[in-house]
Amino acid sequence: MSDPTDPPRRDHHRPFGPRDPGDAWVSGAQGRFWGRYGAAGLMVHDPRRGILLQHRAEWSDRGGTWGLPGGALHMGEQAVDGALREAHEEAGVPADAVCVQFTSTYDVGYWSYTTVGVRATRPFEPVAGDAESIELRWVPLEQVDQLPLHPGFGAAWPALRAKLATE
Repeated sequence: MSDPTDPPRRDHHRPFGPRDPGDAWVSGAQGRFWGRYGAAGLMVHDPRRGILLQHRAEWSDRGGTWGLPGGALHMGEQAVDGALREAHEEAGVPADAVCVQFTSTYDVGYWSYTTVGVRATRPFEPVAGDAESIELRWVPLEQVDQLPLHPGFGAAWPALRAKLATE
């Protein structure tokens, strides 16, 4: 029997249970993507600490890579709202601690992914809220591309970093 004062156990296995209808793969000529209604991720920038990155659970698509907290949009959900929701669920990002700076969308016609760039307006520590993260870490801008990045984020990173410089 476990001690009730022990911290909750963090299993790094694929979660089971009810899912949103948006949690599904879509396929087409450009490939297979997660999110029936598209997907979005939150790129949190704290000028003192860097970018908040998520080390993705091994069971997830491109598991073991680093990327942004995010995921599938719900039906009718706007990308900014979905990115904020997902980042709160996965990394404990408080919506009142960030300010939206820009959005950048990758669109293949039948699916899109929107990166929502935000600036941290006050310090906060990320907290893994589900089994989708091995680790959450603030990474200085100059060190981001030294990590094994999720291919989509890796391809987008130079342009996203340039946007940070203009905001």
